[in-house]
Parts: sequence; structure tokens; C-alpha cells
Amino acid sequence: MTASNAHSPLPFRRLATFRACTLGLAIGLMAFSSVATAAVPVATAPVAKAGPASQVPGALEVSSIDFKRGEAGAGRLILRFNGKGAMPDLRNQGNNVVVDVGNASLPASLQKPINVVDFATPVQRVDAHSAGAGTQLVLSTNGLYESLAYQTGNEYVVEIVPRAAQSAVGASSAVAVAAGSARVATAARSFSGRPVTFNFQDVPVRTVLQLIAEESNLNIVASDTIQGNVTLRLVNVPWDQALDIVLRAKGLDQRREGGVVWVAPQPELAKFEQDKEDARIAIDNRVDLVTDYVQINYHSASAIYKALTEAKGIGNSGGGGSGGADQENGFLSPRGRLVADERTNTLMISDIPKKVAQMRELINVIDRPVDQVLIEGRIVIATDTFARDLGARFGVGGTRNYNNGANTGTIGSSVGGTTGANRGLNVDLPAGAFTNGSPASLAYTLLGANFNLDLELSALQEEGRGEVISNPRIITANQREGYIRQGREIGYVTITGGTGGAAATPNVQFKEVLLELKVTPTITNDGRVFLNLNIKKDEVEEFIILAGYGQVPTISKREINTAVLVEDGQTVVIGGVYEFTDRSDVAKVPFLGDIPFLGNLFKKKGRLKDKAELLIFITPKVLSVAKR
Repeated sequence: MTASNAHSPLPFRRLATFRACTLGLAIGLMAFSSVATAAVPVATAPVAKAGPASQVPGALEVSSIDFKRGEAGAGRLILRFNGKGAMPDLRNQGNNVVVDVGNASLPASLQKPINVVDFATPVQRVDAHSAGAGTQLVLSTNGLYESLAYQTGNEYVVEIVPRAAQSAVGASSAVAVAAGSARVATAARSFSGRPVTFNFQDVPVRTVLQLIAEESNLNIVASDTIQGNVTLRLVNVPWDQALDIVLRAKGLDQRREGGVVWVAPQPELAKFEQDKEDARIAIDNRVDLVTDYVQINYHSASAIYKALTEAKGIGNSGGGGSGGADQENGFLSPRGRLVADERTNTLMISDIPKKVAQMRELINVIDRPVDQVLIEGRIVIATDTFARDLGARFGVGGTRNYNNGANTGTIGSSVGGTTGANRGLNVDLPAGAFTNGSPASLAYTLLGANFNLDLELSALQEEGRGEVISNPRIITANQREGYIRQGREIGYVTITGGTGGAAATPNVQFKEVLLELKVTPTITNDGRVFLNLNIKKDEVEEFIILAGYGQVPTISKREINTAVLVEDGQTVVIGGVYEFTDRSDVAKVPFLGDIPFLGNLFKKKGRLKDKAELLIFITPKVLSVAKR
């Protein structure tokens, strides 16, 4: 490897030689191109030749033009040539970035504009066209940006990086820029090195690394396997970003320790780190094993054992080979063992001392008391009933003598009542459609010599209000399901068989009628409680009597299954059902029942109103447990 010490000054003689070598080439380039480049500062670095002496001008051509979106919204234009030796030149003209390639032609199929607005980069449009015998690409931009370019082999890359607008701070801003405190940020990394300007054409990579070492005051150690040249055009770019671009362009990587940076190809660094890790594993394999016992207090040793041993790569149970690096992803080394004793709730660990200490620390984090939650539910069933019945019964009867009183006959008839010589009900519409009690009645009887009149008015009104409150409560640990239930089993008889002459067999079946609260609480980081709830409230409404089979219950079910986030100690209504019944019935004699006032004697009326409301309240309270 070759070391470059950044603390030694660059010899004056070498700088003078570089400047003299570039003078002739710079004069030739200025004569060849009519575009002024005085606004672009050129670093005092050696410039390589444009290409081999046998290169025929115009023999190169652009093979493809590609545009991609890079990191942090940067636009990346990639030019590929059909050979090496291209000499691109990049310059900024207002809001445009112009790339001239004087010694490479552009095929007619590529001479077209490209709309790249959809890439969401500072570049809005790319125009590619011929410029004499060469090629010119114009990148139209929008907003503030930084432009940089680099070339490797037959590929030339131009990156347009967006730059955030800086607030005006007076003269201090100019001082900061002059001092080189520019900072370019990307999504993956922030660059804060002093800005540098490089304009290299086919320069050895090792030379570029040496110049970056001079600018950064770092000791850069370059691997002997670093070869090849690079073409760079960077203007006011932080030196650490310039280093990153060079490494990325040539497939290199870096490792930093203090003020020393080791630069080498990526495969070489990966192999070094792999060898280092293999050596560490080999040392661990020669360390004597120790055994430790960990008492589990707040958890199950079997559950912790299962969680640890199911992890990938633990011991020899991870499915990998012996001594592989994959086994190091687990909690134990390949030689480690873990045993759980359920009787004493203890874990036995056998491994190297470092792994045993890590396992003990991990178990101490897992084996901790958890907070508990008190969940209180209230199930309120409120009913309000109203029923009214109005009815009437009356009858008219009479007698008449025939043949001078020798014979007697009756007149009159009854409807819905009892027929008799002295009493008959022509209309029998008593109260009692919606009410269950015996209605009160008011009767009047008018008797005459040959007739009788019976009149009876009946009415009954019933009102009822009821409220049933159930209050189940349960305490359970965080993220552990708990339930409480109360109720009974109702038995009833079912009959099987009894067909084809076979004897019927009675069987007794049971049906549960329960009040149940089932909940799984989860305490969130902000102190609230997330509840998975299932609440049931069953009641026996009535029994249906089946002749010869006994009674069969009719069960009213109420159930809610939901998930809700509740503040600690807050009461919320998680569900409710409201039922309202309003019914009116009229039974009457046609035509007669429609007579005003008098028609009330020929009809009966009933009114029923039922209201039922079910509300379910829930209140969680966190019971904090002191941490160890």
C-alpha cells in the first residue's frame, strides 16, 4: 500500500511542473472551443491527454443517453460512448447546464428532447443535438442546484443536486462562503468539508486521493490494488463529497480510524472484515465455557426459553452449520446451551463469559413485573311500559204477553254474552286487550215491567318502570386476557326416538344463561388503555310449556364485541340499544261504533307504549407496579 500524508505541504516544484504541462493543452482547448470558461475556476492539477495519439476525431459517438433520480432528489444524466477517449466539458449558463463533447458525434436517433419533469429533480428537460462534429446536451433546471460530473471508462455522469435556499444574514454569509463552510446535505449523508474545485481529464485515481488528502488534512492510506484513471469536473464541492464520488465511481470503499482513512476496493475491505470476524469467532471457540443460573421471578422460565431458542442462529438449534457467522445472529454462541427448569422456574446458561453476561442482561430486561389493569363494566337495562284498555258491555231485553197473558215470550238477544229471559248482553266488548289484570267496571241496570237494560263500562291502566344494573369487575395483567362470568344453566327435556314403534327417550339438556366480561388490555406508551372486549348479558324471558314434554326456556341475549382506546380512569359508553313500541288498537261494531259519543258503547280501545334501553359502560384503571 501507498501512504499519503496530508500534513506535508505540496512541493512547489511539482506544482510548477503540473502547471507547465497543462499550459499547452489549455491553450489548445481554448482555441478549439468558442465557449468562455473564465467563470469556472480550474484546480492546479495535472491534466491527462485527451486520448491515444491514434484516436481519429469523430470516430467516437454517443451510444445511449439515460436519466435517473439519485439520492435526495438529485438528477443523474448518464452518457455512454462506444469507446474510450471522450472529452466532455461541463459549464453553467444561467438556469441551464451545458455538456459539450467535441470529439463524439450524436446519432440521429438520439437527437431529441427528453421531458424529465416526472422524476421530481431540479432538471426539467434534456435537449440533445449535434454541435458541428460533436455533441451538445442542454439540461434545463429549476431552482437552486449544485452541478458535478465524473467519468469512468466509456461512461460520463452528470449530477444536478438540489440546494436549499439560505436565508440572508448580511456580510457574515459572504465571509462564511469565502471561508469555505459550504454544507451539502443528501438523504443518506451530510457533507461539511471545505469546498474544492477539481477539473481532471483521465487522471490516476491515486493522484486524486493524494490531492483530497492535501485538502482534508487527513492521512489517507491507499491500497496497492487501486488502479485506473478517472475524469472529474467538480466545482465548489465539499471535499468529503468529492471523496465519496471518486470511491463510488471506481468501486472503492473507506474505513476510518481516528485521523487515518484506509481506501481499498470493496471486495478487499469485505474480505478483511470477514477474516477479522472469523478470527474473533475462532478465539471465542477456544474460551472455556462457564455455567450460570438465572432465577425467573415474574415470568415463566419455559416461555423465556422458548422465545430465546426459537431465535434464528441460537446455539446449534438455529439450523445453520457449525462455526458459521449466521449462528452469531442469535443470543448464544454456537457452543452455548440453555436449559429451563419448570419446577424451580430457573434458567441454566452454559456459554463463554461474554455471552453469559449478555444473556443475563437480556433476561433481566424480560423478567420484570408488568402493570395491571382494573376493568369495571356496568350494564344498564331500563324499561318503561304503559298500557290502557277501555271497553263496554250492554244489553236490552224484554217480555210480551200473548193470548191475554196466557203465554209469555221474550224479546231481545245477546252478542258475546249470556242469553236469558231476564238479562241479555247485546254488545260484549270488555277491556283487557293489553293489560293483564282484571279491569274495573261500572254497571247500571234499568228494569221495567216488560224490559230490562244492562250497561257496564270497564277500564284498566297499567304503568311500569324497571332498571337492571349489572356491574362485573376484573383485574388482569397488561396484555393478558381475563374473564369473569356469573349465571346458571337452565335444564329442559328433549325427546328422541318414538318413531316406528320405538319408545321415546327423554333427554335433559342444559342451556347457559350468563353474565360474562372478557377483556384483553394493552397499556400504551402515553398511559392510555386499549381494550379488546366481549360482554354478554343473558336473561330468561319466559318458559314455553309443551304438553307431555315439560317447559322450554326462552332466553334473551345481549352481547357486544369491540375494541376501544380509553383514557386511564375515564368512563365511556361502548354500546347501547334503544327500543320503542307504540301501538293503538280499536275493536268496534261497524257503523254503530262510528257514532259520535254514543259510538263508545259499541267499541273498545287499547293503547300500549313500551320503551327499553340498553347501555354498556366501561372504565379501565391502570394499577402501576414498581419497576425493579
